[in-house]
Amino acid sequence: MLGQTYLTTDELSSRIKYDVRTIRERLKDSVLLEGVHYLRPFGGRKILFVWEPIERDMKVMSSHAPTGSVAIPMANGAILNG
Repeated sequence: MLGQTYLTTDELSSRIKYDVRTIRERLKDSVLLEGVHYLRPFGGRKILFVWEPIERDMKVMSSHAPTGSVAIPMANGAILNG
């Protein structure tokens, strides 16, 4: 995992322009998956998001969205457009 960028929920919120609450309640565990997009260091409660897979998946799914919009893939195969 060398070379990866770890972000707090607040930092991720700034980067993707989603409210912290939206990330915690709507995206985490439906779009952002533990072990892929975030981890809990040392088995604790704190969550760190891994920027590179989030950015990659946003770019991949944006090709399926209307031009200029942001799309985030969901675990069930749907796309969350923002």
